[in-house]
Amino acid sequence: MSEKTTKFRIPFITSYYELLLGIFRKPDIARAVLVWSILFFPMMLGALFLLAYMFILYRDTPSLTQIENPDLSYASVAYTSDGVELARFGRQNRTWIAYDSISVYARDALISTEDHRFYSHWGMDLFRTISAASQTLLGKIGLPFARQGGSTITQQLARNLYNEQIGFDVSIERKLKEMVTAVRLEHSYAKNEIAEMYLNTIPFLYNAYGIEAASRTYFNKSAAELNLLEGATLIGLLKGTTRYDPVRNPERSMNRRNTVLRQMIARDKLDKEVYESVKDSLTITTLRTSDVTESIAPYFAEQVRKWVTKWGNENGINIYSSPLTIQTTLDSRLQSIAETASTSTLNGLQAVVNCEWSAPQSPRLQFGEQLNLYLSDSCHQNSENHWKWFWNRNSSIINSFITESSRFQNLINQGHNHSDALNELRNNSEFLDSLKATKSRIETGFVAMDPTNGYLKVWIGGRDLSTDWYDHVGIAKRQAGSVFKPFTYAWAIDSGYSPEALYIDSVFSYVDKSTGDIWSPENFNDQSTGEMIPMRDGLSRSLNTITAQIIEDINPVNVAKLANWMGIKSELNPVRSLSLGTSDVSLLEVVNAYSTFANRGIHTDPVMVTRILNESGQVLYEYQPVKKEVLSEETTAIMIDMLRDVINKPYGTGIRIRSRYGQMGYDFAGKTGTTQEGADGWFILMHPELVTGAWVGFNDRRMTFRSTWWGQGAHNALFVVGEFLEELNQDDEIKMSLNVTFPPPPLPPPTSDDRVEW
Repeated sequence: MSEKTTKFRIPFITSYYELLLGIFRKPDIARAVLVWSILFFPMMLGALFLLAYMFILYRDTPSLTQIENPDLSYASVAYTSDGVELARFGRQNRTWIAYDSISVYARDALISTEDHRFYSHWGMDLFRTISAASQTLLGKIGLPFARQGGSTITQQLARNLYNEQIGFDVSIERKLKEMVTAVRLEHSYAKNEIAEMYLNTIPFLYNAYGIEAASRTYFNKSAAELNLLEGATLIGLLKGTTRYDPVRNPERSMNRRNTVLRQMIARDKLDKEVYESVKDSLTITTLRTSDVTESIAPYFAEQVRKWVTKWGNENGINIYSSPLTIQTTLDSRLQSIAETASTSTLNGLQAVVNCEWSAPQSPRLQFGEQLNLYLSDSCHQNSENHWKWFWNRNSSIINSFITESSRFQNLINQGHNHSDALNELRNNSEFLDSLKATKSRIETGFVAMDPTNGYLKVWIGGRDLSTDWYDHVGIAKRQAGSVFKPFTYAWAIDSGYSPEALYIDSVFSYVDKSTGDIWSPENFNDQSTGEMIPMRDGLSRSLNTITAQIIEDINPVNVAKLANWMGIKSELNPVRSLSLGTSDVSLLEVVNAYSTFANRGIHTDPVMVTRILNESGQVLYEYQPVKKEVLSEETTAIMIDMLRDVINKPYGTGIRIRSRYGQMGYDFAGKTGTTQEGADGWFILMHPELVTGAWVGFNDRRMTFRSTWWGQGAHNALFVVGEFLEELNQDDEIKMSLNVTFPPPPLPPPTSDDRVEW
């Protein structure tokens, strides 16, 4: 061995050097290879150990089946008949959208900001990983470096899709699992497919998953329609959904959005001139979450959710994890008009009751029926005046309200005696003000149905679902008052009675043979003329005295039977007073029954959902109409003609549809209804194309209008329908037809006894 080789004293090194010397023949080359081998051997050995460890971790990463079929939860989406999104039902609000269908601004923002070498790496960006690790390490030892994220889009996707297997711990093991899964994803999918999967799986606030759900949540539009600022805002949220939320933190969101835009400039995806022109602009949001309360028709959406859930349970389908498309009957244009009309009218009527009960003297004679006068007066403008006179005179009813409340019951459960609990709550001004406001809040229900097929076009269950979940269309049941009278008259007409049959307008006493109770119904104004009145006028004038005589002739059992056939599903008490609407029914039932009149005696149940499709577009459910004739076309033609008088005659209780709201020329028929003390106001209006109905009242029947004038359905519920029609029939696209009419009534043959038969 030469003198130069004697420095290598370790036998293994010496032998290795001699081997290299024999191979390369030159000592300088042999020494250089020896030095580099000594330097890189630990790194090679570490790489081998790392590969072996990653192979062990491979068993804990997603299987090939999971890689190719990630387990995702989707929302079912319900749409209106005119294609507007109604509601989403799902644990995770997610709708998948193709990559090419996503706005190019959002796509460019994503690649520029999150992973600009996305199209050149193989799942891992070694430069980015080393840089992030170095800066994080230097930061930990006190140098001015912040912890950096080194994950590529593919690695982030791996974590989003398979968080159970990979986890979110800040550890080397989690990072290695993420890398392994990212490489496998790159092997299984094309780049655009990976970007598509990422954009459809990223979580946002408000239970929105994926860019399509986020776009609809923040901007009420599809991800395909996102503009530059909107796309950059959503991508900016990826750094921190709460910190950069444009709703809660608009300025911070704008700064983050501008950072994204500058990244787009750096990657040649945006001109600097464009950036300068928009950098100071706020991104306008129109937040609409997937909560049912945010729906364009929340009460209807909730009923659809219940119906579809029941259907899904019966058919083994979970609507909260299956991406179903649900097509409903609602028309968003009509719904919007009805919401405006309902809100406007109820705000006015709230002012009426606030003012009526504010002082000893009601302003009814002073203000007349001009709602704007009530709205502008201090009796409404000053909340301290609301119902002031009523509350001062009715201490006992306040005590009843308190003792019926859950707060009172909680105090009793905690050991308070009745008197102490009552006094504590009476002295709690915050509780008492809230209780009074709730009890004195006037409510409404409004629904519109296509009588030819039962399709529900409008559904307003109350003034505000966020404060009152009680649905006044399909759930609430109240006494129907005079809107129930047509069922009595219909049975009589179908039995051969003539609409011109005469009855005396006088109070009679009827004795219940089984109980001995005496029933002596009077007209609404406690007045009777003693004149002979045709049955037709008895209905249009809503005379209780005439209706009572008719039901005495035909038997209440028959009236209850017919009402059930026509759509009233609630249990009806078959007594004489049924004819005056003393049984509780829902607004939906009444409108459905009137639709049977409008559809020439053919009944069909109300319809909310027409079709349900799965993700591939396969039809899982399609509504099949079930129609049943319950009245002859001749009878319904006569009834419609009698109910025309309610709208057309000067004395008809529905005349304001013509005189106040100017709805001239349309073939309308309808009926008003009012219950005792004005607790319930009703109005149903029929047209061959649409049957509309409204109810107005208070949740608590002890609360009423003060004046009998405002308490009538002709002066409260009719106003809701009137405002709806006034707006609807100004829209040429959706207005009712002037040319579509009901069939005319048949001409009666001569008869010797008009009352009994034609």
